[in-house]
Amino acid sequence: METSTFQPRWLACLFLWTTVGLFGGGQSAPDASGLPLAIRVPLRQGARAEPPPSPPPPLPSAASGSVKRERGNTRKRRGAAAGGISFVDMIDNLRGKSGQGYYVEMAVGSPPQKLNILVDTGSSNFAVGAAAHPFLRRYYHRSLSSSYHDLGRSVYVPYTQGRWEGELGTDLVSVPHGPNATLRANIAAITQSDRFFINGSNWEGILGLAYADIARPDETLEPFFDSLVRQTPVPNIFSLQLCGAGFTQNYSLGSATVGGSMIIGGLDPSLYVGELWYTPIRREWYYEVIIVRIEVNGQDLNMDCKEYNYDKSIVDSGTTNLRLPRKVFQAAVKAIEAASSTEQFPSGFWLGEQLVCWQAGTTPWHIFPVISLYLMSENRNQSFRISILPQQYLRPVEDVASAQEDCYKFAVSQSSTGTVMGAVIMEGFYVVFDREKKRIGFAVSTCHVHDEFRTASVEGPFHGVDLEDCGYNIPQTDESTLMTIAYIMAVSQGTDKKIDFSGKVII
Repeated sequence: METSTFQPRWLACLFLWTTVGLFGGGQSAPDASGLPLAIRVPLRQGARAEPPPSPPPPLPSAASGSVKRERGNTRKRRGAAAGGISFVDMIDNLRGKSGQGYYVEMAVGSPPQKLNILVDTGSSNFAVGAAAHPFLRRYYHRSLSSSYHDLGRSVYVPYTQGRWEGELGTDLVSVPHGPNATLRANIAAITQSDRFFINGSNWEGILGLAYADIARPDETLEPFFDSLVRQTPVPNIFSLQLCGAGFTQNYSLGSATVGGSMIIGGLDPSLYVGELWYTPIRREWYYEVIIVRIEVNGQDLNMDCKEYNYDKSIVDSGTTNLRLPRKVFQAAVKAIEAASSTEQFPSGFWLGEQLVCWQAGTTPWHIFPVISLYLMSENRNQSFRISILPQQYLRPVEDVASAQEDCYKFAVSQSSTGTVMGAVIMEGFYVVFDREKKRIGFAVSTCHVHDEFRTASVEGPFHGVDLEDCGYNIPQTDESTLMTIAYIMAVSQGTDKKIDFSGKVII
């Protein structure tokens, strides 16, 4: 590729990381016998580092009208809550790694065995590793718990990526940095798994927070949160603040981690700014919502709104990317590519197969557009807009970056199972799962990453007609199609290819 003369004072380097002989089909695990070599290919040198332009033109102005929303009181004492429940101990109770999920510490059994558990709003089983595994530092020993009760049933859970199987039982469970409550919960003791646990992720199980309709082996198995609400005074609501890799770093675990908060039993106004806007939970299985419009830099994709929700749209903390149905993905990438045309990126970048790197501190955020999703509000003829920055949908990949450069992966990918608003979307917002009122709230998170020119936003209302019709009605079909799609962490994003550098799995 032709390059221009490099001028250090004015020009920034853009590099492409790729691998040799790696992009065959399938989702096979990395070759343990030899890691593919990274080749740094100059994509383009001589890209002038110009000052960011003015912010993009404003999106359509919000129409007047009433809609249910709540304003965050950032002056409220941190961790304060109504109803006698204190959220102080729940602040900053999540840890994780970029692309590998957010986890909370839980105590299982008598005496308590502490385990780190992945927080997943896209599945409904509480399952923990119960046998030795190369990727687990510790696991659940049922024989050491005097309160364990074997249910005499086996369970098998497949995901879009990976699977596990195990034995069902119940035991006493608590969340040390959660509500002051202990409950007896259903637990799947994982005895065998394939492509489920992630090397270096530091979690040993999964906490499915969705509804009983998608629990395995069937809907009669009560999910953890249902048990918590039934057995304790904890209200039927929780909220998540996921803080992306660009916000905070915690090196106490030996490598960079990100954090966040899971507020069990309510919401904490100190974790968001502005107003909370609510969208109805369309159906209680996944946390299904209705998207009525998608824009890139204020330009409508102009698609039938049913396409955005084909065959559903869900909010899922257990998936890394924003995943879009094929037609929507193609239209969105075309619009994003056109908006960022000052740099020419290879097709492999948009497919998530290649990374791009800039010299440290020179990432040209201003050339990438804002993505806006419009969600139906509680007033069915109104919507509100959440605006997503490139700091969210370009996921930092620290494992391959040196101190002199910042590397990113495009965190929007194609889906065959509907739209999934994964962790990279949630990292911009404080998200309230109000199960009692069957709604999900969004507000701007106090820890979202942004620059001086643009910030994530939640705005509305916008008027529409028959917005409920944008939802897709799934034809009645057999049980096999209800495969749990959650937990698609960055280790295997659909058709993404595995890239392994220095023992770290990056997708």
